[in-house]
Amino acid sequence: MSYETAIARMYALGHELANTPSNKFDLAHMRVLLAALGHPEKRFPGVLIAGTNGKGSTAATLASILRASGSRTGLYTSPHLVRINERIRIDGEAISDDDFAQIHDVVDRTAERLVGEHELPWHPSFFEMLTALAFEYFARRRVDIAVLEVGMGGRLDATNVIEPLVSVITDIALDHQKFLGETVAEIAREKAGIIRPGGVVVTLPQQPQANDVIGNTILELDARAVNAVPYVPPVSPASAQYVVRGKTPSDPPVSRYQLQVLGKEIQVETPLVGRHQLRNLALAVAAAEELSKQGFAVTAESIEQGIRQTRWPGRFQVLAATGQAPEIIFDVAHNPAGTWALRSALSAHYEDRPLTFVFGALRDKAIGEMAEILFPLADRIILTHAENPRSATPEEIRRAAKRVSADMQIEEAADVASALDRAKSAAGPHGVVVVTGSIYVVGEAMHALGVKV
Repeated sequence: MSYETAIARMYALGHELANTPSNKFDLAHMRVLLAALGHPEKRFPGVLIAGTNGKGSTAATLASILRASGSRTGLYTSPHLVRINERIRIDGEAISDDDFAQIHDVVDRTAERLVGEHELPWHPSFFEMLTALAFEYFARRRVDIAVLEVGMGGRLDATNVIEPLVSVITDIALDHQKFLGETVAEIAREKAGIIRPGGVVVTLPQQPQANDVIGNTILELDARAVNAVPYVPPVSPASAQYVVRGKTPSDPPVSRYQLQVLGKEIQVETPLVGRHQLRNLALAVAAAEELSKQGFAVTAESIEQGIRQTRWPGRFQVLAATGQAPEIIFDVAHNPAGTWALRSALSAHYEDRPLTFVFGALRDKAIGEMAEILFPLADRIILTHAENPRSATPEEIRRAAKRVSADMQIEEAADVASALDRAKSAAGPHGVVVVTGSIYVVGEAMHALGVKV
């Protein structure tokens, strides 16, 4: 099977959220598939990371620390910015097209056989297939450990078939209510499903409703809680105090501060900027310290090096101004909590700069609330949509944002590339273009500009 055929067959299954809850949310079916593959998920140790926002940043940072510590490290994340291969990495390198095609063929044939023999009621979903593919790849390549970002929820997510060495829960907020529940408490209950009896869970204090659920789950399961608070630097009045620019305008900003880890003081220097990223990084450090107690060769020096070498594109990623082109910021904020984090970062670092937004969102998101949070910061807004069937049209966004958009300078563009061209022209060399609202919009913009992912 060719790579192109494998990708086509994956997408023919429909979007990973397009299946019915009974189809997507059934770990018994996932276990049947993995058993037929020889249980690849049992052939490497792993860390599970769940949450609403920040789980990808936490996973990328932890994987980078483990890699710097000498461990052959798998990283499984979702969704992707440009290519599906980005989701499955070993030591920072995405799975090759040939490996993807070969392993997909094995998993797909196995799934078809199981359906034909009535061992499965239907073909596994997009996300189940991709998760099985990642497990098989990590097992074949004999990773020392894999860091796995939960796709959605936790309790019944396809990744939750592993027995994690450590479970990590990042910040929880309202998102995917159709699948996870209408309240923070209901969503937290799904996220807390990655906690194991007698296991280890790393987390931070957050909303009271989430705290109650996570705390009660830890008590019920007699799990051990690891509080990452000691690794969060003070943020008074704002995290802007930690952000420094490089020596030249083309150098991206970094957050820099001192931190005590494993009995030593290190200098944190991370490309992930913003107050919210301080929390995500703290969770990664706390998880790394816990893994050091479980025999992994994590040191203060490898934590420092791993943080510095973390790459996680599209998270307040700054593309410096060049010639007549303005500075461009890519941020995948796609729900109210994410847009608040973006607003905080923009207010802290760009309050005196004119901002032009390229904005597109999925129609099942809280577009009106996101617009109320972000749009008042902009001098000009260009609405667009990504090539995704779930994308809201510019007109749908305009209607959803009518409470804040009446007096704003808002335009519409047929696609992301044309919106980006228009925004760059409008902003000029001294302005700032902010591309946000959806990971798919950000991915298409980065692809149009040839930004490496």
